[in-house]
Amino acid sequence: MDKSIYVAMTGAKEVLRAQTANNHNLANATTTGFRADLAAFMSRAVEGPGYASRAYATTSTLGWSHDGGSIVATGRDLDVAVNGDGWLAVQGPDGREAYTRAGDLHVDVSGQLLTASGLPVMGDSGPLSVPPNTSLTIGTDGSVSIVPVGQGPETVSTVGRIKLVNPPAESLERGSDGLFRQKDGQDAAPDAAVRLATGALESSNVNAASAMVNMIELARQFDLQMKSIRTAEDDARSSASLLRMG
Repeated sequence: MDKSIYVAMTGAKEVLRAQTANNHNLANATTTGFRADLAAFMSRAVEGPGYASRAYATTSTLGWSHDGGSIVATGRDLDVAVNGDGWLAVQGPDGREAYTRAGDLHVDVSGQLLTASGLPVMGDSGPLSVPPNTSLTIGTDGSVSIVPVGQGPETVSTVGRIKLVNPPAESLERGSDGLFRQKDGQDAAPDAAVRLATGALESSNVNAASAMVNMIELARQFDLQMKSIRTAEDDARSSASLLRMG
């Protein structure tokens, strides 16, 4: 009986872990530039003394989905979406360079170009600052241009360029803050081939309908595992009752 309980117990535990990952994706179905987590079930043999037939279930994290989200036009000058492969470089909360696909930007009172979550946007030589201006535009190559205060449109000047990178997907990992960084801890080199779509944002690549269906399937799997545990307990009680009668 203990074998069936053990298998069901490990299965229920891993279903809960998979449900956590799926619910995290579902909660970010409307988050700009979000990349879905990927998870899969697998069985592993129990190590140590005992029968080799014993195995338990595990949930393996396969990383994150590389699929792009839809590009949605907003018409806002400071909204940008990476068109194809690539990333925006930002300064993470830990001070290190990190990468994101969320391009809903704004300029704070001190003139810093920031993401919606308040992270400084990196240029080729550090965080970007924007002088006082009457107009600000971002080019498809990441160049930031302004019309200075008190000047006419003929005085447009470029004040910096957003650092755009495109490291191999397998070299990136997602941190607990939701930002991506290179696994070796190094900063990625700028890539001039990366292009932006201006006046637009990239939606999350989570399919909300699929995530809802998966949530229901995982809930049913958990219920099945719990029923298996209860059945094993009932069988154990019946066996003990028969032994007492004997």
